[in-house]
Amino acid sequence: MNGNQRSITRRAATALVAAGTCGTLLLSLLTAPNAAARGHDTSSATARAGAGKAGGEAGRGAGGFRHPCASAKTRCDGEIRVPLDWGDPDSERIAVAFAWLPRKDASRPASGTVLANPGGPLSALPAVPSLAEGLGPVLDRHNLLVVEPRGLGKPAPLLCPGLDLTVRETVKACAAHLGPRSRFFTADQAVTDMNAVRDALGVPKVTFYGISYGTLFAQAYATRHPGTLSGVLLDSVVPTGEDGYVAERIRKRTDLLDVACDPSRACRRLPGDPSGAFSKLVRRLRAHPDPEIRLSSLARLPDFLFLPVAGREAGAAVAAHLDGDPLPLRRLMRMVDGAPGQPLRAPELAGLLSYVCADSAFPFERAAPADERRRQMDRHYDEERPFRPFTVAELGGPPAGTQDFCVDWPTPRTSPPVPPGAGYPRVPVLTLGGDFDSTTPAEAAAVTRRFPDSTFARVRFAGHNLTTGAQVNECVRGAARAFLAGPADFDGTPRCDDANYRALGSFPRTVAQVPPARGTGLDAKERRILAAAFATAADATAGRNPLRSPFWLPATREGLRGGRLTFDDKAGTVRLRDVRFVGDLTVNGEVRLGGDATARLTVTGGDGGSHALELSWKAFLAEDDTAVSGTFAGRGFTATIPSH
Repeated sequence: MNGNQRSITRRAATALVAAGTCGTLLLSLLTAPNAAARGHDTSSATARAGAGKAGGEAGRGAGGFRHPCASAKTRCDGEIRVPLDWGDPDSERIAVAFAWLPRKDASRPASGTVLANPGGPLSALPAVPSLAEGLGPVLDRHNLLVVEPRGLGKPAPLLCPGLDLTVRETVKACAAHLGPRSRFFTADQAVTDMNAVRDALGVPKVTFYGISYGTLFAQAYATRHPGTLSGVLLDSVVPTGEDGYVAERIRKRTDLLDVACDPSRACRRLPGDPSGAFSKLVRRLRAHPDPEIRLSSLARLPDFLFLPVAGREAGAAVAAHLDGDPLPLRRLMRMVDGAPGQPLRAPELAGLLSYVCADSAFPFERAAPADERRRQMDRHYDEERPFRPFTVAELGGPPAGTQDFCVDWPTPRTSPPVPPGAGYPRVPVLTLGGDFDSTTPAEAAAVTRRFPDSTFARVRFAGHNLTTGAQVNECVRGAARAFLAGPADFDGTPRCDDANYRALGSFPRTVAQVPPARGTGLDAKERRILAAAFATAADATAGRNPLRSPFWLPATREGLRGGRLTFDDKAGTVRLRDVRFVGDLTVNGEVRLGGDATARLTVTGGDGGSHALELSWKAFLAEDDTAVSGTFAGRGFTATIPSH
């Protein structure tokens, strides 16, 4: 698995909760310890935390000792022993693992310590290299602390052989296998472990940096251990309700089609709104099925709109299908169907279930028996229709999401991550939220406002997990680093934008339907042929958008209406062989992507002739019109090509 795949896999896995009740759970626990982590010079140590609160003097751990890792000069992997139940000082002791990365500049005192959690809820220690890379120069003067949430990784993960989330009997069997201990593998207990590690290292205060489910840990930590905080960075919020539990709405976010469309002049010309057209298409396909589009696949489309190729095409593809042209939407559905599957059978899912089911609120009573929970869940589906315009059956369920998986998971202990009515500390807080996250910007901003000294930054067109991964917006990364380097000194609201495309408004079928280019050096017929040829080249490269591209797309694929595309990602080229984006124009040649995109093409059709074109333009810009220059049959031109 390459770095880009690993990043998308982790983002997909954390979407179990952050996008969790959607039904499209690109869930994976295939995240293995990163090889880069093994390359560190590490030391290891183990210590025991006191039975009571993990308090003590600054620089001293609970019970009067300091953990050996506190004096380490390089990365130190350690463990402490903590109570299974922090509410019972005499309960069983368990081990909690952590990684401590001391500041790189040892000539001066540390400016602070970042306590980071990458989300999931998954094992955190394998993500240390990506967290360290994301923090970059922050770690020159700051320490990094990553604590493994109990039960999710080393030293003792919760495991249930044979666990399959789609089979109720295996969920029940897993709960019985783990027994009553599992009720303590929850966020409220895990953040107290984190505080105990902090104390054992002699760190007086930390800045909590949480991504996805890590933002839930951050909220729980902030309200339970407020005196130990210097600041909080929340990336992709998991919201909590007034009762302190995770309050993710069960829904299908078809409104994201409107989000993708709204900035685009061409898309705004579509009749009605894209989300309404999407609902209309679902009703039509329900009555008149398309043999190449399953409703269960179509229901997944909104979950992929964080990918530019999907956001660019979705609204126009839906409109085209309604207008009798199914090819664009069928192609888009092939991309969705080719995405990584949903491995819902794995022993490691036991730990995830323990957290998610105990930390979340669902449309059933926590104290109700499993069969009664099932009845309440089904009644909610019938009365509220949260997945509209789809039915639960059309999604292939139940199970249709984490709410179904948790029906059979006992939650006998009251365990809200955030204590109901808790105050939020007056420390600097920065929240980053993307348009295409499952939590809307408005919902993320509402969570942010609970902190008295807080800033919410909406990142336009961004998805989930904005600060780590292979393709990170430098504006976002810079803002996160600036905040973590000095929360008290951070001022202003970051204005970051992840858009680098404009949504299409149509898929023209002929050259005559393509809006002509505007410019000099070409006659009217040539300007239209140029626009159609450029549309073919832009369509060919859309799946290689440098912001986020689906790593699972094959190296070759068919043209929309014929021909074949071949991608060479190492060379940054796309070869076109008899490709037809519109039905009456055939394009051959090569597009080369770089700082500027260039193309050498031969186009045939449109006016019955064959023409050689050389094109140059800046690709992947969020603009309605594209400036193009080059030659047409040897004659130079400059032109502006409007979006279609």
